[in-house]
Amino acid sequence: MIRKIIKPQPELSDFVENLWMLENTSDSPHEIVVLPNGRFDIMFFYSPEQSFHIMRMGLETEPAQTAIPPKALLFAISFKLLAIEYLLDVKAASIINTADALPKDFWGITKEDLNDFDQFCDKVSVKMISLIKPDIDPRKQKLFELIYASNGAMSVKELSEKVFWNSRQINRYFNDHFGISLKAYCNIVRFKESLEHIKEGRLFPELNYTDQNHFIKEIKRLSGVVPKELFKDKNDRFLLFHTLPKK
Repeated sequence: MIRKIIKPQPELSDFVENLWMLENTSDSPHEIVVLPNGRFDIMFFYSPEQSFHIMRMGLETEPAQTAIPPKALLFAISFKLLAIEYLLDVKAASIINTADALPKDFWGITKEDLNDFDQFCDKVSVKMISLIKPDIDPRKQKLFELIYASNGAMSVKELSEKVFWNSRQINRYFNDHFGISLKAYCNIVRFKESLEHIKEGRLFPELNYTDQNHFIKEIKRLSGVVPKELFKDKNDRFLLFHTLPKK
């Protein structure tokens, strides 16, 4: 598996987590487990078996097993949730834990654009910057800043107080746009950050988990395995591990 990941241009930092690519250079499918990452992805995909297609992936709240076909190439954009409303203008609640197909001419990207990852990133970045809507609600912008800065460890009450936005209204916004409650989303963000610790062999809670037992249960609920099994990453199969940036 060949992997590459880059950070977005500064103008996109509120909306895009990263742009990344995976290539399966072998003649066999590569079995993977897709882990929840708190992001909404658009994937541009080519393989001899499936030709060129584009998919919009909803939020994952549970692990999912799949496979990357032989000789497959995948370029992807991982979006922060603010992009749903202010860049993509969609509601993701209907595709939680699933995906839908996008038109083959989406954003003008073709199979030939998958020949060069850096050029692909430049092309989609120009397009995304052109789509950003003005007049972003400052409460929403601040809310997501706090969620990501705290790695999902802040309580709903704390977040509500800091952005001066009623928690009931925040949850209505989350459920309507993303198909998930604020607390559930924060748990996924915390899980994602914990993966970086686990990848380094730190198999203990560091992000406001109640105790070791709570930590193990949450990791297993969202990944399907206990932290020790994640750390081993047998057969290089956990997709989010592939796309975590190297520090």
